[in-house]
Amino acid sequence: MEETAGFDVTPVQFAILHELLAQPGEDQVTLASRVAFDAATSGSVIGRLEKRGWIRREPDTRDRRRKLLWITPEGEVAALQMRDAAQRVQERLTAPLTPQESADLMVLLSKVVYNHQDPAGTSGA
Repeated sequence: MEETAGFDVTPVQFAILHELLAQPGEDQVTLASRVAFDAATSGSVIGRLEKRGWIRREPDTRDRRRKLLWITPEGEVAALQMRDAAQRVQERLTAPLTPQESADLMVLLSKVVYNHQDPAGTSGA
């Protein structure tokens, strides 16, 4: 929180922005599952990001019930700055570890996260 205080975003908002950098045009339901957040609540989070001008939401031309999301240029700038801050946090947290220990930690944390998701990709805990 210390590194990202100036951005006034929640971890879920950061995760959504980060995911949209990698997957522009993602639909709202898939995006929610990728960040391990329930689809119903993610709509309000996405709405707040849209109000800030960081996300653009449009109906899918093939299925108007689906909403597709893109990060705006302003959102991309903010997300990249936050990504740098997150990298600094990760470096601070893993500083006491050797490079191999740090790599092992990332593998183990990924395993924990992966094994606590159901087949649809949402949190199973």
